[in-house]
Amino acid sequence: MHKTMTVAALAVLATLATGAQAKSEACRATNDKEIAALFDRWNASLQTGDAHKVVANYAKKSILLPTVSNQPRLTAEEKLDYFEHFLQRKPVGTIDMRNIEIDCNTAVDAGLYTFKFGDGSSVKARYTYTYKWNGKQWLITSHHSSAMPEAVK
Repeated sequence: MHKTMTVAALAVLATLATGAQAKSEACRATNDKEIAALFDRWNASLQTGDAHKVVANYAKKSILLPTVSNQPRLTAEEKLDYFEHFLQRKPVGTIDMRNIEIDCNTAVDAGLYTFKFGDGSSVKARYTYTYKWNGKQWLITSHHSSAMPEAVK
């Protein structure tokens, strides 16, 4: 009976494993150029001055840890609140350096960028965007940005 139970258990495991393989998602082919263009899409949405267009870049379940706010933004409403104020400064971002990593339906773009504002001021910051392919488009699942620390004296 012990041997029968072992064979039955193996059969169940094999069935579960086959089912898991059948449900695995197909990985969307992408490349560094396409992932880099996602920042350009986000930055272009900033230029519209419309916070709704900026927030449309984010997945429903996502987090924004912004450069000029200490409050994590989890909901679309919280992101809208942040961008409505941020856009008043007329920001334009440029990438200073980046590192892109791509996996199955996810990608990370991390590096350094500079934001110049309408009043002539600027801020240099570190950033990380994580993206997920939702079957139709790449959306931001996390966005962390923090101003560069001043040099240690």
